[in-house]
Amino acid sequence: MSSAAAETPVPAPTQYPATVNELPEETLDFAARMFDLARNGATEDLSAYIDAGLPSNLTNHAGDTLLMLAAYHGHAETVSALVMRGADPNTLNAKGQSPLAGAVFKGEEEVVKVLVRSGADANTGTPSAMQAATLFNKPHYVAMFNSAGSQTTAATKSVT
Repeated sequence: MSSAAAETPVPAPTQYPATVNELPEETLDFAARMFDLARNGATEDLSAYIDAGLPSNLTNHAGDTLLMLAAYHGHAETVSALVMRGADPNTLNAKGQSPLAGAVFKGEEEVVKVLVRSGADANTGTPSAMQAATLFNKPHYVAMFNSAGSQTTAATKSVT
């Protein structure tokens, strides 16, 4: 190491906000816009932000990820783009709900297919997607989960 490098001062650590309440208003506004992009299925714009460094598993105040919002609102293309960029299809929100269970509840067929192909676990969450499919009498989802390798044991448990 050269003496010039040894003499270079180390910058002081950056002070980051400890809580969401300490974030600047413009940061909160930006995050809200990102969640709106997911809700509205703005795949191209959202993908560009993620490709530029936005976390693919960004989570809002309710624990909903970008993927959860895109799935719940029926945007299969956005769901696929998010998963391709590292979004976890098994992340639960603050209520213990999974993106797959939300898509089953809403009857979002294409979203369910994308999530199952992406490795979403039909037995994750409360209620799980398997439980929701059973509860709402959607046997084609149960069959889809079974053919994808999900176990049926959770389907027989009562929904709490």
